[in-house]
Amino acid sequence: MAQSTLEQYLGTGRRKTAIARVYLRPGKGKFVINRQEWKRYFADREVLDAYMRAPMRDTQTLTKFDVVVNVIGGGPQGQAGAIRHGIARALLKVNPSFRTSLKKAGFLTRDPRTVERKKYGFRKARKRSQFSKR
Repeated sequence: MAQSTLEQYLGTGRRKTAIARVYLRPGKGKFVINRQEWKRYFADREVLDAYMRAPMRDTQTLTKFDVVVNVIGGGPQGQAGAIRHGIARALLKVNPSFRTSLKKAGFLTRDPRTVERKKYGFRKARKRSQFSKR
């Protein structure tokens, strides 16, 4: 029995608490997130779509690959950022010469900003009760 070898490129992206595993497969530009069409998953947020597809738009690969994503954690904005980071990393495996344009646009740099932890004696991370001398 002949095995079908599916050519795909994996990229892992992270943002805040979201982690995305992105698979680029040769295709026509279909975008599936957690087994749902992206429009259904992100409830028609066009801004997030443009944000996620930016690395592919910069490298002119929008219609060359189908994108399949498994994403967990975080909210919609963090998940979109993780997907974008994962797409950029997967594109590097497709063609290493994309590195200069992706790096220049800032798609390969992981955004290190996360929520600051709550400290004891405070109401939130930095909010405390009002100080009074007397």
